[in-house]
Amino acid sequence: MPLINWDNSYNLNIAKIDMQHQKLVRLINELHEAMLAGKAKDKVGTIIFSLVEYTKTHFNDEEQIFDKHGYPGSFAHKQEHKRFVNEISKFSNDFDKGDLMLSMKVMNFLKDWLVKHIKGTDKNYVSFLAAKGVK
Repeated sequence: MPLINWDNSYNLNIAKIDMQHQKLVRLINELHEAMLAGKAKDKVGTIIFSLVEYTKTHFNDEEQIFDKHGYPGSFAHKQEHKRFVNEISKFSNDFDKGDLMLSMKVMNFLKDWLVKHIKGTDKNYVSFLAAKGVK
C-alpha cells in the first residue's frame, strides 16, 4: 500500500511541476515499499540516492521559474528547499554509514514534508505564476 496516494488536490496546474511532484511521490512510495519488504541495503540506498538527486533537480527547476518570473516569495521558498535538502542529505549520509535504519519516523517526515509543501507552500505561488502565464 502506498504511503502517499496521489490525487488531484496535489495538482498545481503547472505541468512540469506536477509531473515532478508525481515522480517525488512515486520515489517516496518506492522507498516505503522497499523498507516494508526488507529490501537489501544497496537497493534502499539506490532509492534514497535517487530521491535526493531528483529532489535537487525539482527544486532547481522550480527556483528557475521563480527567478524568471520574479516571484516575490522566492527567498523564503528557497530557504525551505535548502532545509529539506539538508535533512534528506543527512538521512542519506547516515544511512550510508549504517547509522540510520529507515523507520516510519523517517518515512512520515518525508510524507508530511512533501504533502505540506505541495499543498501549502507551493500552492502559494500558483496564482502569481498563473498571472504570468505559466502552465
